[in-house]
Amino acid sequence: MHLRSFEVGEFEEHNRERYPFSLPLVQARPRLEFDAQVTFLVGENGSGKSTLLEAIACAAGLPTAGEFETARDPTLAPARELAFASRLAWSKKTKRGLFLRAEDFFGFAKRMARLRADLAEERRQLDKSLERSSAYARSLARGALNKELGALQSRYGDGVDARSHGEAFLEFFRDRFVPDGLYLLDEPEAPLSPLRQLTLISLLKHMLSERAQFIIATHSPILMALPGAHIFEFVGNAIHPVDFNDVEHVRITRSFLANPDAFLQRL
Repeated sequence: MHLRSFEVGEFEEHNRERYPFSLPLVQARPRLEFDAQVTFLVGENGSGKSTLLEAIACAAGLPTAGEFETARDPTLAPARELAFASRLAWSKKTKRGLFLRAEDFFGFAKRMARLRADLAEERRQLDKSLERSSAYARSLARGALNKELGALQSRYGDGVDARSHGEAFLEFFRDRFVPDGLYLLDEPEAPLSPLRQLTLISLLKHMLSERAQFIIATHSPILMALPGAHIFEFVGNAIHPVDFNDVEHVRITRSFLANPDAFLQRL
C-alpha cells in the first residue's frame, strides 16, 4: 500500500462558516487509516465522502481524467483548501495513479475527440502545403502526426465516444490502471450495469496483484463485496468501519429484493 492515512488538521476559526469547513464531518476533524489495498467510502449523498475523497486527491496531487488537473480544476477549489489543512501519511509515495469522478469521463471523451480532430485537421493542412512536394517528402512530414493518430487509434480505436458509455468507461480503466498506482474513484459504478460492475471488480482484483491501491466512494453493494476490502460508513459527523453485511445500502438492497412489494406498498 502507498497511502497510509488522511487526517483533517486544524484550520482558521473564521473558515468554519465556509464550505467545506462548515460541514459537521470536517469540523469533527476525521482521520482515516488505510490498512487494505481497497477502501470503500459509503454513505448517503451529502454525507461528505466525496468531499474527503476530493481533498485526498488534491493533497496527493493526482492527475484527473477531466478537463483540468486537480491543481487547476475550478470545481475542486474548496477541496484544495481542505487539502491544505489536511495531512497525508505515506508508506511509499507514488506518482502513479488517477483521480476520477464519473462525470469527469465526459470531459475526457470530449478532449480525446477534440485532439483527434485537431490532429486530422493539422495533417490536412500539412498535405495542402506540401502538395507540390514529392511523396517521400510528404511521408516524412506526416510521420509525427501519423504516429500520434496511430497511438490514439491503438489506445481508443474509433474513439471512446464510439462505444457505449459503460464499455468506454471500462476500457479507460484497462488503459490507465498501471502497477503501483494509487486510484481514487468517485462512484465509478454510475455508468455501469450490474454485469459491468462485476467486470470492474475483476479489473480491481487483477490490479491488486500489481500492488495498486484503491480508495472508492460508492453506493454499489456489488463493488462493496470485493473480498478483503475495508469499508468506512459516513453517518452524521462520524466515520465508522463497518462489515459488508452491516452496511445500510447492503441491508436495504437485500430487504428490497427479498420482498419488493412490501417496500413499494409503503411508498
